[in-house]
Amino acid sequence: MSDTPEFDRPPASAFAYVTLVTNRDYVLGASALLRSLLRSGTGADLVVLYTPGVDEQDLAILKPFGPRLGRCDRLPTSAGFNERHERGRLHAAAPFTKGGKPVFHTPLDNFVKLRLWQLSEYEKVVFIDADALVLKNCDKLFGYPEFCAAPNVYESLADFHRMNSGVFTARPDAATFDVMLDRLDRPDAFWRRTDQSFLESFFPDWHGLPVFYNMLQYVWFNLPDLWDWSQIHVLHYQYEKPWQDGHDKSHRLGPLIDLWQAFATGEQIPDDLSELPGPVAPADKRVC
Repeated sequence: MSDTPEFDRPPASAFAYVTLVTNRDYVLGASALLRSLLRSGTGADLVVLYTPGVDEQDLAILKPFGPRLGRCDRLPTSAGFNERHERGRLHAAAPFTKGGKPVFHTPLDNFVKLRLWQLSEYEKVVFIDADALVLKNCDKLFGYPEFCAAPNVYESLADFHRMNSGVFTARPDAATFDVMLDRLDRPDAFWRRTDQSFLESFFPDWHGLPVFYNMLQYVWFNLPDLWDWSQIHVLHYQYEKPWQDGHDKSHRLGPLIDLWQAFATGEQIPDDLSELPGPVAPADKRVC
């Protein structure tokens, strides 16, 4: 395989929304994301990077949305790096205590996001995780600087100190990519939250996007006062995924899962999100 993504056709725009799929589950997620992007009215390219964990026939459900498909491999990291970031070892050293990751979660795949800096055919790209929906047009982000990301807000105000890499802006540049690889795989390097920790380190002065450009689903029940359908541009289903059956938060997140299912099937997508029900504050936070 080439060291750079191999695409099925040339670009049609100077700008692109890019997502990454590493298995069949995320292909399903990407189908809902692509439908939501088209409904937003964007004129940018829609790009899907996919790794060897995805068979080309799995991508058939994406083709009606007209994405540019790019086959790529994991990054050429050392054996020691790969061992330190193997799923079992990484999760033992840095366990997820707030929510559950699906069994298909493979940490090494997360670093493939750095390949966005190889997409030099584009002037600017915006990355969006495949477990997200675009609810309002986000094209203004192509005019934002590198590197922009929203804070990792889902539990408390303290979350504003850390970024979330589910949505970010990038300016592709081969030289930047080479520097990234060099800094990523240094002896004994350990990135606790994989690409997210690395990008936060590589861009220490990252520009903060409003939380509404990467609204994490746990805000729905942890910080309900922050939820505003009229402002949410990107809804991100962090931790448990909306296509999982019967996870332990499925009842609490019911309206958000229903919305994702509407985009996944293309049926009963609400025309006016402002008419959707809002979250209810937990009993211990209600004013009596």
